[in-house]
Amino acid sequence: MNLNQITVPSLDLTRSIPFYEKLGLKLIVKSLPHYARFECPDGESTFSIHQVKELPKGEGAYIYFECEDLDEKVKELIDKGIEFDELPEDKRWLWREARLKDPDANRLILFYGGDNRKNPPWRIS
Repeated sequence: MNLNQITVPSLDLTRSIPFYEKLGLKLIVKSLPHYARFECPDGESTFSIHQVKELPKGEGAYIYFECEDLDEKVKELIDKGIEFDELPEDKRWLWREARLKDPDANRLILFYGGDNRKNPPWRIS
């Protein structure tokens, strides 16, 4: 089994599409006003947004995008006008992360995990 895509809700795809393009995702399907799909610049996964009348309540999902050059990528995105809730920081689970929200408050985390991405010291063997 392989993860194909993640889909998040959006009230207005015309606001969300440019945001995700600024992050570096490549728009491959634009079916306004209901749906848009992007290719990730690395790997085979895709990411999509779909229109909803109302955003879900509560904390929701956390979407992680891996960046080998995390600090440089965050600086580049700040220069493009993207606002971050947390700048890159080393976490106790051995990943370096920066946190932000998209225009619909979906939680996004840009991170670098290195070898600890899938093989932390506490991994079950």
